[in-house]
Amino acid sequence: MFDPLRVHAPAAFGDDWPSPADLQRLLEQRGPRVRNASGTPLRLVAQGRRPRTLEERYEARMFLRGELQVRERNWHDLLNVLVWLAFPRAKAALNARHYAALAAQRAARAPNRGPAQDALTLFDEGGVIVTSGDDELIDCLRGWRWKELFWARRARLPARMRFHLFGHALYEKALQPFIGITGRGIVIKAGAGLPGAPLAEQLAVLDAALAAHLSDPATLAATRELEVVPVLGVPGWCRDNEREAYYDNTDYFRPARTRGDEVTPKTS
Repeated sequence: MFDPLRVHAPAAFGDDWPSPADLQRLLEQRGPRVRNASGTPLRLVAQGRRPRTLEERYEARMFLRGELQVRERNWHDLLNVLVWLAFPRAKAALNARHYAALAAQRAARAPNRGPAQDALTLFDEGGVIVTSGDDELIDCLRGWRWKELFWARRARLPARMRFHLFGHALYEKALQPFIGITGRGIVIKAGAGLPGAPLAEQLAVLDAALAAHLSDPATLAATRELEVVPVLGVPGWCRDNEREAYYDNTDYFRPARTRGDEVTPKTS
């Protein structure tokens, strides 16, 4: 599950916890790739006081000044920095969308976040990138046909469909995985050769494609646009899923409701 993060931080610090200065050096080694949407290099700063204005908000500081707030010795923030290394363009696009939503909320004097902000946050924290050009496998995913996808078609997955964790909160949960851990996915249609390409090449292609998707203001208007992904069902991500009976746990691998020809995943 952590392979995307290892590409750009492969045992870089041994057994020591990386300091903000260590992480800043990693960002700078990636050079011009790790920038916000306006081209400002990302700079790690200590977490500030409770914001009083929009410009002091977490996403605003990142968008306006390239300031990414981090806490020392904090898994959540460390993993967020590593995701920036793995998917810099997509993270910058997400940040730009967040800032645009905050500015629109202020202009409308709306007291609460809108559904698009909820969707953006859900993917930022718990996102999974699903890449495939196989329509049958994609239909299994979208139809919540988990046993068919992960077991009956298991042999096809390595060459036809790949899953990459994106959300830093999801990575944090994966440190101590538990039955029930679930991501929210965006499907990126890809040519047949991409899932079998070297990981660094896959990540670069997916980063660009995901950034283009997220930059479209018409996308992620609501959380229902995100696909449910029970991540411990992905072959290789859990020893227990090497047994067929593992996928019979319908509390985790929940079935879809069928109404006529329509398949609707359960939401409660």
